[in-house]
Amino acid sequence: MRAVVVRKTGGSDVLRIEEVATPKAGPREVLIRVAACGVCTLDVVTRNGTYRNRVELPLIPGHEIAGTVVETGAEVRRFRAGERVATTQRYHICGACRFCRGGYEPLCAERRFLGQEGMVGGYAEYVAVEEDNVAAVPAGVKDEEAAIAACAIGTGLNAVRDVGQIKLGERVLVSGAGGGLGVHAVQLARLSGAYVIAQTTSADKSAMLSELGAHAVLATGRGEDFSERVRDLTGGEGVDAVIDNVGTPSFSAMRKSLAINGRWILVGQLTGDFVPFNPAQLFLRNQSMLPVRRGAGDRAVAGRRAQGDLPAVPCGDQGTLAAQVARRRLQPARGYWPQRRRQVE
Repeated sequence: MRAVVVRKTGGSDVLRIEEVATPKAGPREVLIRVAACGVCTLDVVTRNGTYRNRVELPLIPGHEIAGTVVETGAEVRRFRAGERVATTQRYHICGACRFCRGGYEPLCAERRFLGQEGMVGGYAEYVAVEEDNVAAVPAGVKDEEAAIAACAIGTGLNAVRDVGQIKLGERVLVSGAGGGLGVHAVQLARLSGAYVIAQTTSADKSAMLSELGAHAVLATGRGEDFSERVRDLTGGEGVDAVIDNVGTPSFSAMRKSLAINGRWILVGQLTGDFVPFNPAQLFLRNQSMLPVRRGAGDRAVAGRRAQGDLPAVPCGDQGTLAAQVARRRLQPARGYWPQRRRQVE
């Protein structure tokens, strides 16, 4: 099969289309013919070497995958050839440790992540994944929407519903709102009944964010302190929760935008830079920092999609895989930007 392979870290020129062995389904695996795979900032920082945790080279990037089952292992019981499925970003978990049993599968010591740990990723014609790490795609949900369900949408669902526990009437600030994580976090916060402020450095996305449910949109410069604008919108108090998809670049502004008793929900970190921070800045105002490190579940996301109350927003179409690589749309990273990819031709 043909696949994009990364054999060394670096710029987009390290992405190479190669002929590699087509995987076969192991006893507990399904072999998926890839129909769509998203491009995530995690793919970018893995490729350029910024992110190194458990990365194994050479690798095939891509963890946002949807396609059709073409082969099943002898022990597979949930899926048959011909069924449409989407992955949950992993290709293996133990399923038995305290993290797996408690819904924190990303923390499993045996977890193997798609697109980072070896030649198992979605930038290819086929990928083999254990059946516990895929979910059925309901009729009416498109491949490009299903592909981003677990990551771009599921991460936001986890942030809003499970970690942040956003409630009716609360005020929520979403940073990096124009990216793949942000556009879905805005919708989910609005569905929770919150007053939603969307922050973006892409002014041309303001109208889209308003259409998706943001009550107010702040188009800011990179590194700009927008906290006073947030306080102006909230009667001087700040927001009850921030959903931070950016990390270091907006750290100070997000902190100063948070109200007393506020929750800082940490979703993304775009750079490897550190920031000066004094814990007293949080505990004197009884604020909390909450990382998002569990899955919301593809089934929950797919259910919302099937009901029509959560528009999936793939941010662009790169056409064929060869065209995607040639156009170098992976460099530089400018926030989370999932892009639909058709099957390799």
